[in-house]
Amino acid sequence: MERYEAYEKLGIERDVYEYCGRIIKSLEERFGRIDDMAEINQLKVLDAFRKNQVQEACLMGSTGYGYNDTGRDALERVYADIFHAEDALVRPQITCGTHALSLALLSNLRPGDSILSVSGRPYDTLEEVIGIRESRGSLKEYGIDYDEVLLKPDGGFDLEEIGRKIKKETKLIAIQRSKGYSDRRSFSVEQIGECIDHIRSLRDDLIIMVDNCYGEFVEDIEPTDVGADMAVGSLIKNPGGGLAPTGGYIAGKAECIENAARRLTCPGLGREVGASLGIMRDFYQGLFLAPTVTASALKGAVFAAGLYESLGFDVLPDGKEERYDIIQAVTFHREDALVAFCRGIQAASPVDSFVVPEPWDMPGYDSKVIMASGSFISGSSIELSADGPLREPYSVYFQGGLTWPHAKFGIMNSLQFLVRDGIIDRSKLR
Repeated sequence: MERYEAYEKLGIERDVYEYCGRIIKSLEERFGRIDDMAEINQLKVLDAFRKNQVQEACLMGSTGYGYNDTGRDALERVYADIFHAEDALVRPQITCGTHALSLALLSNLRPGDSILSVSGRPYDTLEEVIGIRESRGSLKEYGIDYDEVLLKPDGGFDLEEIGRKIKKETKLIAIQRSKGYSDRRSFSVEQIGECIDHIRSLRDDLIIMVDNCYGEFVEDIEPTDVGADMAVGSLIKNPGGGLAPTGGYIAGKAECIENAARRLTCPGLGREVGASLGIMRDFYQGLFLAPTVTASALKGAVFAAGLYESLGFDVLPDGKEERYDIIQAVTFHREDALVAFCRGIQAASPVDSFVVPEPWDMPGYDSKVIMASGSFISGSSIELSADGPLREPYSVYFQGGLTWPHAKFGIMNSLQFLVRDGIIDRSKLR
C-alpha cells in the first residue's frame, strides 16, 4: 500500500497530505536533535533504575495502609535521582498537577506567610487554590497572602521588580515553567536558574517552587538541577509516559517533601502510608518510556508550529525556536477556527473519535473551554490533545502524542477540518 492510501482511508485529502509532507521534510534536522535529547534522557532514567535496583517485586503494589511498599519507596528514590533531588513524593493519591501544586503550597506555608509568583499570573486552575478567585478552602482563607510580578515586555523575568516585591512575610516563590493559557514563551531551565540565583542573592531562606508541568525530559536538566526547592508535576503528563493512570510528584528538598507527605496523609503517618493498589507497573514502565514519548510529543508540536506558521497564523513558539515544553499555541482570532481545530484532533483520536467537542463551563476556569482528548487515560495531556478558552484571541493549545505517527496524523487532521470548513482556503496548499 502506498503511504498516502493509509491517510486517504482516514479522510486526509491529497493536497493536505502533500503540503504537510513538505513541512515535515523541512524539519528533519530539528527532529534529529529531539531524538538526541531523548537518548540522553533515556539513559538518565535507565541509570536511576539500575542504581536503585528496581526489581520485579517493585511492580506488585500494595493494599490497605501500604506499609512496607518497596515498589512505592523505590520509585520515589528513582525520581529523586532523575531530578538530582534530596527526596521525592510520587503517589497515585495525588490526583492531578493542580493537586500536586496545591499540596506543595499548603504543606509548606503557614498563616501569615506570603507567596510571590514571579512568572506572572499562574495557570487558571491555581487561581482558586490561591484565592485570586474566591473558593472554599483556598490559601487566602488560611490567611496566606499572594502577590505577583508581571513579566517584562520581552517575556523575561523582571528581576528589579522581584526585588521590590519580596517582603519579610514572603515565604515561597512560585515559578511556572510552561506558558499555560497565556501568550508568553515558556522558560528554559537555564532561565529559571538565572532567576533563582538572583532571588538567592536577595534572600537565601525562601522556598522556590517550580510548576514543572509539560517540561519534563524536554531538556537534559530539570529545575532542581538549578536550585529549585521543589519541582512539581503530573504523572498524566510527560513523566507518566502515557501509562500512568493517575498521580503526581513533588521532587526537591527533603524538608519540603516531608511536609508534603504529612499534608497528603496526616501528621504522624506521613509517607509511611498510602497503598499503591497495583499500579506500580504502570508508574515504572511509563517513566521508563517517558523520554521517547516526550520526544514524539515534541515532534508533533514542532510540526504544528511549522505548519500553521507557514499558513500565516501566529504560533508560539515558532517553528525555529528552541522548545522548553511540549505545548504549542496557535492563535486564530476566530472562534470557529479554534473549534474546528479541536474537532479535527478529537476525530484523530483512538478513543471517542466519533465525539464532537463542544465548549463548556469547565471547573476551575473562568470562561468556556473546548477540549479535545480521545485518550486511553482520561484527560492525559501527554496523549494527543488540544484545548483553549473561548475568548480573544482564540488560541488553541496543542500537546501530546504517544507516538510521532499519531501526532503527525492529528495535526494533519486539524488542517483537514479547517480546510473542510472553509476557514483555510485550499489554494494556500498549492
